[in-house]
Amino acid sequence: MLTQAYLTDAEPAEDDNATLLARMAEGDTFAWRRLIEKHERLIWSIGASFRLQRMDIQDVAQTTWLRLIQHGHTIHDPERLAGWLAVTASRECLAVLRRTSRQSLMAADDEQPDPSVDVAGSAEDHDVARLLWAAVAELPARQHSLVLALFRDEIRSYIDVSERCALPIGSIGPTRARALSRLQRKLVDRGLSPA
Repeated sequence: MLTQAYLTDAEPAEDDNATLLARMAEGDTFAWRRLIEKHERLIWSIGASFRLQRMDIQDVAQTTWLRLIQHGHTIHDPERLAGWLAVTASRECLAVLRRTSRQSLMAADDEQPDPSVDVAGSAEDHDVARLLWAAVAELPARQHSLVLALFRDEIRSYIDVSERCALPIGSIGPTRARALSRLQRKLVDRGLSPA
């Protein structure tokens, strides 16, 4: 019993998702914190891609983590956890948008709809964004962090990218090219046009 208590209070020796999920299921708070540290930026970037307000993104993040607690045991391929979290966060973002939309409709019951708003196009854009970020989440770790740094974060130079992603400046371009090529294949596999 003493050994078990010691294990649940120590930092996980391995940082892979399978180990962290298993330790989290045993009640290991360090493993849980490490999972959050590894994936919280992904969830926040998805919330930002849906243009949610900060409070709504916090709700999405909390609900996504709750879903992981509830359904973490059903994840058969722990190395695809980022994709699972991306899809879950996207669904939660869509739920927030639906709730907000209903509230707006109720508040604006007397107003006439704006004919210039392309509702179908907007919904399609959200679906495409969800699929795109789910595919980004499935990229290998280096490519994933580089894509996020280049396209989500407000980074001013390749020096910043190099420091943030721990990549030599000379490998940023080739790594980006491989990531975009892999991402394009994933999107085509999911039925999205490369355009």
